[in-house]
Amino acid sequence: MVKLTDDYQHDAQVFQDAGINVPKYDQAAMKAATDAQPVWVHMGGGNLFRCFHARIAQELLNSGDLTSGIIVAETYDDDVPAKIYQPYNNRALQVVLAPDGGMDQTLIASIAHAIYYQRDSAFGWTLMKKIFEQPSLQLVTMTITEKGYTLKDLSGQLTAAAQADIANGPETAQTNMGAIARLLLARYQSGALPIAMVSTDNFSENGQHFADGILTIARGWVANGHAPQGFVDYLSDPAQVSFPWSMIDRITPNPAETVAARLEKEGFTDTDIIHTPKHTNIAPFGNTEETHYLVIEDSFPNGRPPLEKAGVIMTDRNTVNDADQMKVTACLNPLHTALGIFGSMLGYTSVVDEMDNPDLVALIKRLGYQEDLPVVKDPKIINPRDFLDTFINKRLPNRYIPDTPQRLVTDASQMLSIRYGVTIQHYLDRGPALVSQLVAIPFILAGWCRYLMGVDDHGEAFTLSPDPLQADLHKQMAAVKLGETSNVHTVLQPILSNPQLFGHDLYAIGLGDTVEKDFQQLIAGPGAVTQALHALNH
Repeated sequence: MVKLTDDYQHDAQVFQDAGINVPKYDQAAMKAATDAQPVWVHMGGGNLFRCFHARIAQELLNSGDLTSGIIVAETYDDDVPAKIYQPYNNRALQVVLAPDGGMDQTLIASIAHAIYYQRDSAFGWTLMKKIFEQPSLQLVTMTITEKGYTLKDLSGQLTAAAQADIANGPETAQTNMGAIARLLLARYQSGALPIAMVSTDNFSENGQHFADGILTIARGWVANGHAPQGFVDYLSDPAQVSFPWSMIDRITPNPAETVAARLEKEGFTDTDIIHTPKHTNIAPFGNTEETHYLVIEDSFPNGRPPLEKAGVIMTDRNTVNDADQMKVTACLNPLHTALGIFGSMLGYTSVVDEMDNPDLVALIKRLGYQEDLPVVKDPKIINPRDFLDTFINKRLPNRYIPDTPQRLVTDASQMLSIRYGVTIQHYLDRGPALVSQLVAIPFILAGWCRYLMGVDDHGEAFTLSPDPLQADLHKQMAAVKLGETSNVHTVLQPILSNPQLFGHDLYAIGLGDTVEKDFQQLIAGPGAVTQALHALNH
């Protein structure tokens, strides 16, 4: 039997017997090098980071192209560093699940420290500031999800938390953008040291959104006397602080009991899955797929590790944007969201099982091939048609990837404007009349509204996935009842006309009425979702 904390250097055979690849470097030496000269900080210590970014760093450490490891700053859940990093010496087991059932296992030891960074943790609050004051720090990467960047509410106004951050200054910051701006202010005060702030979160133009969020806070601080104008100038100069755009792709669902059982059978003992009070699902291992991409704009004012040696595609901003729009707004994420919405209403708990439903498969094929692909710009580095083919025919049907529709619809309100609104805009740009030809997109948006009722296709209540707007939206949609259509327009109008949700006022562009009609079909009674899905494709 083998544990994560066993000595992989002197007892490598134990790991080999369990089918686990081990690092080629000394973890203690890596930690010492990190303490002396930190190079890489990552914000957000969840499953994607552990299975992707940490593996990139591991490959560079193995080759000697990097000697310093990653410092993880978890910004949301204090149980993550306390219960899943520190007890296991900051190690993780990456499990890559192949479509044929193969399981490639690698012990990841590239994480030097895991810190909880919020103002209620004096230790992390102080330590992270000291790290940002170090001239050696080159890059910060991020996986804090779309909602981690949010500073505005549904009406487009600054949230109460954002207003408080701006009014009260850096040391009481409570938003992610405020807490990170605090660190950048410390770096500015230490000599305006250069750095790259790299959002690798899964939404389009992520670097721009990141820069906008940080500058919103910074400008507010200047206006309120908490920082000098030079701080905004520093953040606005890409030769000093860059906000590179990126595209990231690697399906990394929550750790699964089925994977834990397989690991135990092969001799690995650290398989307990932790479900924290903040609804984080994480384990000493992470399960992920073979296919992966990370494309980053090559803008690093303080230098960078040779990320391309670990498979990262380094390129210009336009190419990143084309690759990202291909994935996030067309060939992957919109399909995922559709499966999340309808899978949840139809009672599925497995994405793989959804792929056995011909009507769901027909829906995502219609969305991907007929509506999204025609307006996608080829990024040249990845072929869009091949990408979509692989996603639908190989990645989604992988029975060994334990993904769920409930995960895919989490925080959907934060994603719809990008995942569907961008494609709608492409059609508007080609000619407003073309929008009326869309079928799958308005049907999916109607499906999301139907989902928000919290009633499944049998007419039974079900639990909605976490979403920052869930309470308000569910309260609005709960006014609609199955089989009753008299109040549909009254209830839907404030939702469908909100550009914060969809990127457009759907009525103003000629889609609102279509969504309403689709919605009426979906609420006709028990079984209406199934019937409407079938009718859409026949």
